[in-house]
Amino acid sequence: MSLTAESHRIPLSDGNSIPLLGLGTYADPQKTPKGTCLEAVKIAIDAGYRHIDGAFVYYNEHEVGQAIREKIAEGKIKREDIFYCGKLWNTCHPPELVRPTLEKTLKILQLDYVDLYIIELPMAFKPGDALYPKDENGKFIYHETDLCATWEAMEACKDAGLAKSIGVSNFNRRQLEMIMNKPGLKYKPVSNQVECHPYFTQPKLLEFCRQHDIVIVGYSPLGTSRDESWVNVSSPPLLKDPVLNAIGKKYNKTAAQVALRFSIQRGVVVIPKSFNPQRIRENFQIFDFSLTEKEMKEIEALNKNVRYVELLM
Repeated sequence: MSLTAESHRIPLSDGNSIPLLGLGTYADPQKTPKGTCLEAVKIAIDAGYRHIDGAFVYYNEHEVGQAIREKIAEGKIKREDIFYCGKLWNTCHPPELVRPTLEKTLKILQLDYVDLYIIELPMAFKPGDALYPKDENGKFIYHETDLCATWEAMEACKDAGLAKSIGVSNFNRRQLEMIMNKPGLKYKPVSNQVECHPYFTQPKLLEFCRQHDIVIVGYSPLGTSRDESWVNVSSPPLLKDPVLNAIGKKYNKTAAQVALRFSIQRGVVVIPKSFNPQRIRENFQIFDFSLTEKEMKEIEALNKNVRYVELLM
């Protein structure tokens, strides 16, 4: 089986296609040294990754854009080889803010378009310069959001050629149906990015999305870091699971590689986040083996309906 990312893409309902494996670039700007993301993206492109998942709120889109441009200049890739996903943040839901926000992302990336632009969360914060606006008591300041109006502004971005495809993130079935049943809908969401891994397999949402040609993109496909500020650390670490490790032993693979393979065999796109060169390369080595039906069922049975990322806001 070929190890190139290009031969492992999944079609989107708008005629575009998305590589099954991407590099997540989430970073805490307080803890991540400058240039870390730049080097990680360059290593990932050299390893064969063509899908990069980013966001304005990660504070590193300038590094992602620089890495892509440098690899284009080297002749390693063309712009059309790369699939970049950007995200609309919670403070930018009012329709008049959607296009300017995407244009800001494109200016930071120094790219003409993103391949996928998604609404990051189905809830809004008060618009303004503060990305996490809080009152004097330290409580988040929310903003009433009309997801259908936000979606119409997303459609306009696609029509303008600023985004090739548009989708959503962290949406449940009810929120997806709200968009899909909107009068005058021009484009339905092509994807829904949600937490998805062997301990949180999302069977009902996955089936609903399949029925409507919406691709699930799974974040935290290996579980997460054990950062108590945003992670449910009471849940057991996914990669220590004995079933994943036993199956990995059989194929001479790591538990992480087995978890990623499990997801892509279910048709779930995975975007493991890593800035570690060895792990970036290791995570890509999942196209040279397949899990049996029995092994897929064993891993499915690990589901605990456990969210690592609790999105407490």
